[in-house]
Amino acid sequence: MTQSERPGVWPGARPIDSPNQDAREKGEVSLLVIHAISLPPGEFGGPAIEALFTNTLDPNAHPFFETIAHLRVSAHFLIRREGACVQFVDTDRRAWHAGRSRWFDPRLSAAREALNDFSVGVELEGDGEHSFTRAQYERLATLTRWLMARYPLLNEQRITSHAHVAPLRKQDPGPCFDWAYYRQCLSRS
Repeated sequence: MTQSERPGVWPGARPIDSPNQDAREKGEVSLLVIHAISLPPGEFGGPAIEALFTNTLDPNAHPFFETIAHLRVSAHFLIRREGACVQFVDTDRRAWHAGRSRWFDPRLSAAREALNDFSVGVELEGDGEHSFTRAQYERLATLTRWLMARYPLLNEQRITSHAHVAPLRKQDPGPCFDWAYYRQCLSRS
């Protein structure tokens, strides 16, 4: 089966397979985790994010890359500054994006760990110092609507940030992410 024939592949994204994925044990998708990434830090554009998620990052290309080239991480999606979207992992599979994390699931009235098991990870190209672009919010809203239509357990109350689920380790998407504007974009049909 080609990637375009898989139901967990969003037609609005350019597919690039990441080796950093595996099967979801229970098949549940009920949480969306929003991240932010820039490589090198504070710089946008270029191939470094895709290289990180495909284990091809050259540790000699930038001093910061020496510290992360060994990582085996991925996200389901990356939304670039201009709104272009790349999909690294089929949403029916588990991407390696949340790491050590914890989230209170109101549906179960319990805290849950191992969030990669039941979440979709979306990376926005950005950092904690620059505003995200209108194109990113619009693409994220379109993708979110597709995910909610595909996975009935996913709704607006089940969207969170990496900072919220890993507060001692992560700060993304950071203070420049406008949650109110994102929700406004999401409410548009």
